[in-house]
Amino acid sequence: MKILHTADWHLGQLFHEYDRNFEHQQFLDWLLETIKEEKIDVLLVSGDIFDISNPAAASIRMFYTFLQKATKENSDLQIVITAGNHDSASRLEAPKPLLESSNIHIIGTIEKNSDGSVDYEKLTIPLRNKFGEIKTWCLAIPFLRIGDYPNIANSTSPYAEGVTALYNEAFEYAQKIKQDDQNIIAMGHLHTQHAEVLDMDISERPIMGGVECVAATAFHDDIKYVALGHIHKAQRIGGKEHIRYSGSPLPMSFSERNYKHQVFIFELENEITSLKTVEIPVTIPLLRIPLKAELLEKVLEQLNQLPEKNDDFPAPYLEVQVLLEEPEPALRHKIDEVLKFKNVRLARIQQHYSKSKSNPEESSPQELLNELKPIDVFSKSYHSKYDAEVPDHLMDLFRQTLEEVNQAEN
Repeated sequence: MKILHTADWHLGQLFHEYDRNFEHQQFLDWLLETIKEEKIDVLLVSGDIFDISNPAAASIRMFYTFLQKATKENSDLQIVITAGNHDSASRLEAPKPLLESSNIHIIGTIEKNSDGSVDYEKLTIPLRNKFGEIKTWCLAIPFLRIGDYPNIANSTSPYAEGVTALYNEAFEYAQKIKQDDQNIIAMGHLHTQHAEVLDMDISERPIMGGVECVAATAFHDDIKYVALGHIHKAQRIGGKEHIRYSGSPLPMSFSERNYKHQVFIFELENEITSLKTVEIPVTIPLLRIPLKAELLEKVLEQLNQLPEKNDDFPAPYLEVQVLLEEPEPALRHKIDEVLKFKNVRLARIQQHYSKSKSNPEESSPQELLNELKPIDVFSKSYHSKYDAEVPDHLMDLFRQTLEEVNQAEN
């Protein structure tokens, strides 16, 4: 049985306000080809199919078109999809009765039995070989919200311990129904301890000092593979080859300029064999100019050397790094003028300022805010940011603004 693990598609996501439908479609087309070329039996997608809970019609159409093509072109392909924290669990799961006839299983919600216990039958998906025999049971666990996992009495870390308990109970359920020649794998959309995060993962990070991090020990040693989503950098967890994040297929921030996005493919008989990464082609590159912030004049010179517009090559996303000594109101206009006919998409301008090198211990104690006049606050803020006195023309404008505010209040 050959399995492909991917996650965190975030269909419908905007990259600095740029539509990414073309990039996502290119990825899905590439994935279709990979499934066919690699003769994949099972596709695992571990959460965050969409970027928002109420995705646009174009994103929904793209998703279901992919499912239709994948199962039509690969008649024996089995697909297991779980909901992530960005997905609407119930909306994602709604067409489940129609899709299961095509060997597509979508798990979005955690259902409970009449006694309040988790319905693990729903979460345990049989995966069959080409002869229709069950060879593996998949614990398809979606993103877990409060109330989904068991309540652990007197727990100091209710989330981590509750999630661990759910995985333990799910494993025990699968153990009872599996036969000796059958395996167990698991899926999850969560934050594990010691996971390495990227810039865009900051919004996904745990709160309250890491109490929402789940240890790798939450997954029983007899689980052959754990397909994780939620963290956008591909990596193994806890030093274990079989517990992995696949990462996102598209770059989510400029920190990923040199990062290679990928999917994992492995074969599963009694044990995992032939585990490998397959690199995902980059459709639209990320460009940072300059690599380290420089003065505006030098930056504009470098931007002016960029190639002219060319419809034959996708325009890369551009991040501009500028070193400023004082505010530059026309910064965006000056950069836009240089880039007007260049083959780039300006995504972000990063402004850097020279900081004061004075020793904080030698500075005078900070006055209470209510003891400072507005002009004092303005002067101190400016000096703190630019390590310089406020220019006369800016101070005149500030005084003029103060006078207009005072007149309006009176």
